[in-house]
Amino acid sequence: MSKVHPADHKDFQDLLVKEVKLEGPPCTLTVWKRSSMSFQGTDGFTVFDHHGRLVFRVDNYSRKNPRGPARGLVLMDGTGNALLTLKPQIMSMQYQWNAYRGDQEMTRTRKAKKSKVFSMRTPSVLFQSRRKDEAEIFLDGLRRKGQMPDFRIQGSFRSRNCLIRTATGEVAAKIARKRISTSVLLSDDVFSMVVQPGYDTELIMAFVVVLDRICARSFTQILCS
Repeated sequence: MSKVHPADHKDFQDLLVKEVKLEGPPCTLTVWKRSSMSFQGTDGFTVFDHHGRLVFRVDNYSRKNPRGPARGLVLMDGTGNALLTLKPQIMSMQYQWNAYRGDQEMTRTRKAKKSKVFSMRTPSVLFQSRRKDEAEIFLDGLRRKGQMPDFRIQGSFRSRNCLIRTATGEVAAKIARKRISTSVLLSDDVFSMVVQPGYDTELIMAFVVVLDRICARSFTQILCS
């Protein structure tokens, strides 16, 4: 298998980075749909910046574990610090996930549980057929009926070919298959994510983790084809 990133051979400490700059040129990340914890039964993501440094991780959860999704998925930085906890909404008509700051398993205060960073859901069947959005994202969560989303996912995440757009239509990020040459593509477990200046890479990566769950469900195959 080809290398995910040319800097993979570096010492582990050299691959760690705490944050990605949000100003200047677009930020290009390589997303590997594989946990940095390589033992059997784990499922997750390992994300590198253009220098080959580890910037994000999602470790040690399994789709086969029925308690895993309910307890939440934790997005971490390269050093293992919890950034966001992602949890499915119970009893939701439109398949929905919510994001909270930090590790909600470690922080059980009522205030922490109410501090939603965003909610992502599949669009209603009625409007999805018109707009062909894969998902809608609401910053700070859904607060009222008829609320317009702050971001939309357009395209096909399953095919690693989609855009994350703002409410005004501006492209915040693009997801595409990873190329090692003009004619060779890596498998869809490895893809590129280009985040435009001014957008939080942590937030965009959290969108991707939830998209991976939403598009894996059998009844959303039509939405995520």
